[in-house]
Amino acid sequence: MTDLETIREKLGTAEPWVESRGTWWLNPGTASVRDAARIMNEAHARFITITAYQLPGTEGFRLEYHWDLEGRLLGLPFTIAGNAIDSIFDLCEAADWIEREIHEEYSIDFTGRECAPLLLRQGDESGVNLREIAAAAKPAPAAQAAKEVAQ
Repeated sequence: MTDLETIREKLGTAEPWVESRGTWWLNPGTASVRDAARIMNEAHARFITITAYQLPGTEGFRLEYHWDLEGRLLGLPFTIAGNAIDSIFDLCEAADWIEREIHEEYSIDFTGRECAPLLLRQGDESGVNLREIAAAAKPAPAAQAAKEVAQ
């Protein structure tokens, strides 16, 4: 059984693991996402997915990397100020789809790999879930209601 403290020490963070709603969270400190992926691979953790959130204003994004380790759900959050973070696809093939999906939805570039667009919605450009793009694409509620009544 891999000790969570060993992972914490290898990441070089003094902060403790914190359990919240079934997930064990650890702030990775100054470790890069690639360092974290290597450490999780060494621990034989299984990559699950990445959850992406656009932070308020110009604060950037939070990407939460989720791993399974011997039945424990582990979360490592990374905050990026811009729109780029290193890809872990070459370290963990399971990251392929979600990196491409996050690229399409939030225009986040996963450096070190090509991200062919998924084109979930034909004709959309990447960034379809960004606040300023999504807000501009949605008609005002009154305008939408008037359009529906007219049909």
